[in-house]
Amino acid sequence: MNLLTILLIAFGLSMDAFAVSVTSGVTLRQVKIKDALKIATFFGLFQGIMPLIGWLAGIKFQNYITKIDHWIAFLFLGFIGGKMIYEAIQSKDDTCENVNLCNKTLLMLSIATSIDALAVGISFAFLNVSIIESVIIIAAVTFILCFIGVFLGKSCGGLLQKNAEVFGGIVLIFIGIKIFADHTNFISAIKLFN
Repeated sequence: MNLLTILLIAFGLSMDAFAVSVTSGVTLRQVKIKDALKIATFFGLFQGIMPLIGWLAGIKFQNYITKIDHWIAFLFLGFIGGKMIYEAIQSKDDTCENVNLCNKTLLMLSIATSIDALAVGISFAFLNVSIIESVIIIAAVTFILCFIGVFLGKSCGGLLQKNAEVFGGIVLIFIGIKIFADHTNFISAIKLFN
């Protein structure tokens, strides 16, 4: 898997955390750099740890599933992307709840927004992925986007939240399709029939 693909996965995975960061910016009375750093650190750390945990769990089953690894990646990324899009579209509450900056609340939000990264980590175990490089990239991209998201939320309001999740979901679905196509020579098979 090349660097661009990992960056796109990182970008897609970070959209849930980005949306929560934007919400934080909307609800905070004053946005301070230390608050944005705290939020970004929590989200970045968990988005980096979860794929590693998923990879470690998935690596144990690698010998059993290598023949269907592309299906696993395709289904995981497609499901996660579809879920993100569905939840963004179904969200009827456009008002944002106040996000508390206490460690317990940020811990719960970080875990909730990084479950998707755990599933992606499982799919990484079946692909040719440098897990340390991937984890660092995912954590860094999430940190940067969440830091920016807090300030965007303060200046732009809640408008970005739903759109960010839809875009992130679309990115993950396309990456799943690309992995499936690369591993099955799907594109080559289509060209043969034309």
